[in-house]
Amino acid sequence: MLSCEGADFTQVVKRYDIDSQVIATPEEMAKKMLPKDEVFRKVAEEVLYMRFKTVGPVVMEALKQRNPLDVINEGLVAGMEVVAKLYAEHVYYLPEIMMAAKTMEIGIALAEKQVPGGRETKGTVIMHAAEGDPHDIGKNIAAVMVRSSGYTVIDMGRDVPIVDFIAKVEEVKPLFASGTALMTTTMSAFPEEAKILKEKGINMPLMGCGGAVNREYANSYDLGIYSEKAPQTPLIAEKIRQGYDWKRVRDEWDSIVGGQ
Repeated sequence: MLSCEGADFTQVVKRYDIDSQVIATPEEMAKKMLPKDEVFRKVAEEVLYMRFKTVGPVVMEALKQRNPLDVINEGLVAGMEVVAKLYAEHVYYLPEIMMAAKTMEIGIALAEKQVPGGRETKGTVIMHAAEGDPHDIGKNIAAVMVRSSGYTVIDMGRDVPIVDFIAKVEEVKPLFASGTALMTTTMSAFPEEAKILKEKGINMPLMGCGGAVNREYANSYDLGIYSEKAPQTPLIAEKIRQGYDWKRVRDEWDSIVGGQ
């Protein structure tokens, strides 16, 4: 009969990824990532710590000392970038993302009032959850991050009929569009959408996302590109804005998303 006497089970029962868990606090990560400029840092901290009740006065004070666009980009957006990093590292979760986004939006609304002609957008992006799919949490998080990076996001919501999505693309002519699917029964909407777009001569990238979608599937049809995590979407968006087509995004995907 086998004996367990003297056996060391400390490694046997140790979860395989325990050493890779993030133990840094938001404060510790913020020290490395927040702006060095004191004015911008204070603004960024309002977003990072979700202070939606006090962000207004802090932004107004910053606007007395700095350009409004810089307050937006170097302060508010910089704070949201730290939030995105914390989310990617599983330090922050959905509630923190949404509250930080609300804080940032309050600050941006105040700063934009002092920008002649308003804040210039980097481009328009359409986002939707596939026809038949009621799950939109991932889409909502990605939309927050894309907006905070300076893009205009048209969020069509969940369970969006293919015909409605195509019509919106024809109307808006976005930089790119993304769709999310959490169910394998709904992800087939994306190749169908891509096929129709191609038939209409529309060659914009169509990003596939969500739990049911993987990179291989998104790359299996024309126009398809992939985003595995919400923080990757703005990185890919920037390359598309620079002129990358869907084929080049596919080819350089690993280098584009980097460590995200």
